[in-house]
Amino acid sequence: MKIFDAHLHIIDPRFPLTENQGYLPPAFTVSDYLQSVKGFEVTGGVIVSGSFQGFDQSYLLDALETLGARFAGVTQLPADTSDEEILELHKKGVRAVRFNVKRGGSETIERLDHFARRVHDIAGWHAELYIDSNDLEELKDTISQLPSVSIDHLGLSKAGFPDVLKLVDQGVKVKATGFGRIDFDPSDAVRAIHEIDPEALLFGTDLPSTRAKTPFRASDVTIIQETLGGTEAEKVLYLNALKWYGIE
Repeated sequence: MKIFDAHLHIIDPRFPLTENQGYLPPAFTVSDYLQSVKGFEVTGGVIVSGSFQGFDQSYLLDALETLGARFAGVTQLPADTSDEEILELHKKGVRAVRFNVKRGGSETIERLDHFARRVHDIAGWHAELYIDSNDLEELKDTISQLPSVSIDHLGLSKAGFPDVLKLVDQGVKVKATGFGRIDFDPSDAVRAIHEIDPEALLFGTDLPSTRAKTPFRASDVTIIQETLGGTEAEKVLYLNALKWYGIE
C-alpha cells in the first residue's frame, strides 16, 4: 500500500542545531531516512522542524530540494517574519507553521491566533501543534476558530483525548504518528477519530522518533490497516495527507 509520510524529521549536522532541554539529537540525514523506509512504498512526505532546529530554514530547504516536489515542509517561524519570506518559503515547498508547545523552540502559543491566521491569509498554510492534549482545555476555543489546524501524535495523552475528539468534530486534523509516545491504545484513538471524520487522520512515521519511548515500527502501519480495513486505511496512510498538503 502506498504511504505518504506526513511527519518525519531530518537532522543534518551540516546545519545549525540547538540543544533542547538538555538533548541534542544524533544525525538523521535524508539518506538515513530513505534507508529507513525502503521497505515501504513511500511516495512523498512532510519534513517537520523540531525544537532543536529553532527558526533555522537552511536544513529544511536543503532537504526539500534533495527529496523533491512530493515532499512538503512544516517550519517554525517567529511571528514577525515578513510576508515576503513566508511566500518565498511557500515557493520552496513549506506548507505550515509549527507551534511546539511541548518542547519549545518555536513561536510562543500566545501568538497562535494572530500568526496562524496570518500565514493562512498569506500563503494558505495551516498551523501544526505539538501539544499535550491535557493542555488543550484553555486553548480549544481558540483552536476551533482558526482556519486550518493539525495536532501531532494523537494528542499524546489519554486524559485529554476527549478534547482532541471535540476539535476533530470542528474540523481539526490529527497526526496518526508517534505511537511510541502516547499513553493509550493507538487503535482505539484511530478508530474514534475516524468515526467522527474519515479525512481527519494523517499517518506519519515520526522518524527518527527522537526521545520517543518506542521508535517507529512497521507494526504501526499494520495497526492502522487492521483497525480500519483496506479502503479506509488508504485514506489515513496516503490520501488524506495528499489533500491536506496539496500534493498532486
